[in-house]
Amino acid sequence: MAKRAERPGDPVRLVGLLWRPTEAVSRSGLTPRRITEAAIAVADAEGIDALTIRRVAGDLGVSPMALYPHIAGRAELVELMLDAVAGEVYADDSPPGEAPDWRGRATRVANANWAHHLAHPWTVEVSPGRPVPGPGVSAKYEAELGAFEGIGLTDIEMEHALTAVLGLVASAARSTLALRRVRAESELTDVQWWAAVGPALGQAMAGGAFPIADRVSASLGEATGLSTDPEGAFGFGLRLLLDGLEAVLAARR
Repeated sequence: MAKRAERPGDPVRLVGLLWRPTEAVSRSGLTPRRITEAAIAVADAEGIDALTIRRVAGDLGVSPMALYPHIAGRAELVELMLDAVAGEVYADDSPPGEAPDWRGRATRVANANWAHHLAHPWTVEVSPGRPVPGPGVSAKYEAELGAFEGIGLTDIEMEHALTAVLGLVASAARSTLALRRVRAESELTDVQWWAAVGPALGQAMAGGAFPIADRVSASLGEATGLSTDPEGAFGFGLRLLLDGLEAVLAARR
């Protein structure tokens, strides 16, 4: 489950931090960019819970107080981090709106965000709440709306379609990352885990009270070797979503 984000104390100040950051180097050698990059490194390696002002300051070799003139506080720092990594999603590729067909464009948006979340797992741990969009988030949003531009949707429907795709990706990525952590910590594959747990669970659930659940879970295990498959659900759910959108557009035409 995504953690509730700390809200910045002064959203107006955050606008300045995002859109008008100073690149002047302080006596301690700090800039907002350098602090943000150090914070992203901590979150990428250890998760968002490991992120503290003291930790980032220690990695930069300065006192915690040296960071506050640049980033205001932890909540503002998280917003700067989210904006920085959002700006990287399409930095090395052409915008999704340049692909020839809308399904290809929408799929490209989904796959780019999937890769983004796996590269920065903490991005699915922070609830967006009411974020102040910075240049990175704004550029990402503009590029992704381009995937739905001119296909026959209203502006509000474009927003809803994009939000539905991004929500599907984030949910599946969150579950996938959680499973990867559990598997790494247990040092067991799903098959090995079920071999250990299955007999006791089967005895506890004996009597055939859940015949559909038994059949479906057995089918998934036999086909994939997995106890649950959020990545497969992501691919299937995306096809369903795009098929539904295609049916709406076809009906209008």
